[in-house]
Amino acid sequence: MTQVQVGQAVPDFTLPASTGGNISLSDYKGKKLVIYFYPKDNTPGCTVESCDFRDYNGQFKSYNTEVIGISPDDLASHDTFISDFQLPFPLLADTEHGVSELFGVWKERTWNGETFMGIERSTFLIDENGVLAREWRSVSVDGHVLEVLEAVK
Repeated sequence: MTQVQVGQAVPDFTLPASTGGNISLSDYKGKKLVIYFYPKDNTPGCTVESCDFRDYNGQFKSYNTEVIGISPDDLASHDTFISDFQLPFPLLADTEHGVSELFGVWKERTWNGETFMGIERSTFLIDENGVLAREWRSVSVDGHVLEVLEAVK
């Protein structure tokens, strides 16, 4: 699979969603979409990032922008994460890593001296026509959501 590049149309994809059923990229045609890929539900950095997107969700919506989070966790894990932190947007389960690979965020990682495959925290802004407008790779959580909001404006 070829990794999507800034300026290219993002191929449509469909994943199981915390809202029930599936969500496809094409469901957001006519709106901007922020997709943030994060490594794991209920971990410190992922919780801070998700809560930051939660806290600014109304401002994103005021700019015709929706937010979704994607991780390799399953829907049961997402449901707990959403419930624990009152997340107002869908979380998608990319358990087979296909969408993560499309965006080039499924990578070899090292933590505590162990090497494994996992998500590299990254965020993408897709415009109203389904074109990848911006990308933030290897994200540091502090201040990131405000940077994304500025790009949306």
